[in-house]
Amino acid sequence: MPGELENKIKAARGEGRANLLLKNAKLVNVLSGEIYPAEVAIYGDTIVGIGHYEAEREMDLGGKFLCPGFIDAHVHMESSMVIPPEYAKAVVPRGTTSVITDPHEIANVMGIEGITLMAEMTEGIPLNTYIMLPSCVPATEMETSGARLDARDLEGLMDREWILGLGEVMNFPGVIQCMPDALEKVVMAWGKPIDGHCPGLRGKDLAAYITAGIRSDHESTNVEEAREKLRNGMAILIREGSMAKNLEDLLPLVTSGNARRCLFASDDRHPDDLMEEGHLDFILRKSVRLGLRPITAIQMATINGAEIYGLRNVGAVAPGFRADLVVLDDLESFIVDCVFKDGRLVAKKGKILPGVISPKGIEIRNTVKVKSVSSEAITIRAKGRLAKVIEIIPDQLVTRAGVEPVTIRGGKAEADPKRDILKVAVFERHTASGNIGLGFVRGFGLKGGAIGSSVAHDAHNIVVVGDNDIDMAVAAREIAEMGGGLVIAQGGKIAGALALPIAGLMSDKGIEHVGKQLKLMRKIGRDMGCRLEDPLMALAFLSLPVIPELRVTDRGLVDVAPFRIVSLFGE
Repeated sequence: MPGELENKIKAARGEGRANLLLKNAKLVNVLSGEIYPAEVAIYGDTIVGIGHYEAEREMDLGGKFLCPGFIDAHVHMESSMVIPPEYAKAVVPRGTTSVITDPHEIANVMGIEGITLMAEMTEGIPLNTYIMLPSCVPATEMETSGARLDARDLEGLMDREWILGLGEVMNFPGVIQCMPDALEKVVMAWGKPIDGHCPGLRGKDLAAYITAGIRSDHESTNVEEAREKLRNGMAILIREGSMAKNLEDLLPLVTSGNARRCLFASDDRHPDDLMEEGHLDFILRKSVRLGLRPITAIQMATINGAEIYGLRNVGAVAPGFRADLVVLDDLESFIVDCVFKDGRLVAKKGKILPGVISPKGIEIRNTVKVKSVSSEAITIRAKGRLAKVIEIIPDQLVTRAGVEPVTIRGGKAEADPKRDILKVAVFERHTASGNIGLGFVRGFGLKGGAIGSSVAHDAHNIVVVGDNDIDMAVAAREIAEMGGGLVIAQGGKIAGALALPIAGLMSDKGIEHVGKQLKLMRKIGRDMGCRLEDPLMALAFLSLPVIPELRVTDRGLVDVAPFRIVSLFGE
């Protein structure tokens, strides 16, 4: 190591030759906020100088823009539905060279084994993967998950070199009410980054949450909420994913005075969106189109995340920083010409170069255990004329709680597709307990069938939405037989399916296959009347009982504000 450092120092002084000199570049300097012509010298995996150097090899960038590799400040890689090497194939050619990832999805299915499995699958890929240790497994006591991790379980992992900090603390009621388990996890992580998750939290409750040492949040949906959090010391992660699209609403928050406390996160994007629209390059493109200065946007996608999360030697183009670099055609379209990782050219013209990512084998074991499913099991016995209805808000994770008169036949409360009131069922799939949570949802627009998924945040039980019990049962059974996945059922038959046999969350196929199948299934959904842009993503969040207002889990209907299970019927 000392010898390697000595060689880098000598190269930086011009006493030795650099390995690579990038010439004729427009350097995007996120440290000084400038853009200017420059040459960049690289030795090994490190930038050693800005200016003219003798080098073993030179590369002319033709006047293109050279900036640091992009950093996604918050993502769950398993939510891409592909394993990490396949994920890297999609995001690295788009300029992303670092991700801060919280594997709480797979942790809720497989516990510690799932966390270590994700870490193992990131080895050898051209993507810096900083893992945040999941803090909420399960997310709440109002659902059945596949694992339970308390502070003692996590403590053995916190000091591992591949753990960056503590993942999003979704149990904000537990923190502000000083519940022992919540506080033990926070105390265990002191001195390391602790991610927040506190939708709608304001005033003294917000102050209490921040006092616990939690310094970031990605759940703001309006400028007023985000500004209060920013003023109280939180870094604001502006999210633009496949489901939650907060960029347009939150961008007016960003000013020259506070921009360095704001950063970008995808949280999360589906494979077809990654392949067709992009990753952080898509967010940068949209931000600039909405009026953000290009240099500010790039800072929010690079150095801001590095500094806020304490990532050493990434996020800037300067001596001593890792040579994780992106070459852009311009600062409007953000089309990526090529990408360097640790000084090595790894992607060009939107494609990973051959040999950069080696195929990885993975042992698949069935994690889906469901008691036999019948249409009779999801009958809703009417206990009143009025029922609570989950109201979907397009492009948002939050929902509204509605109350509607329901259609009743023979004592059974049924879906009413003419009024877009569908049934939703959540089947417990970790212990075959037979738990089924039932409710009503509006906003899908689906007619003549059902859609189902084993990707159902955060416990990842099987969630199904439909206008009739037969198709709902068919979808749930098919998901169980596949060992997890996404299914559309119509007329008692399978109209579309994507198997996700790895923890019921990820495919064992390539990202191109997964993206193509997802696109096909969305088309089938649209043909059935679904008016949501991404019904599969919306479906996956129906059972997330930590985001307001109304959700459904395998244990019943959840009113998130009082944090309790409530009756389906009545106001």
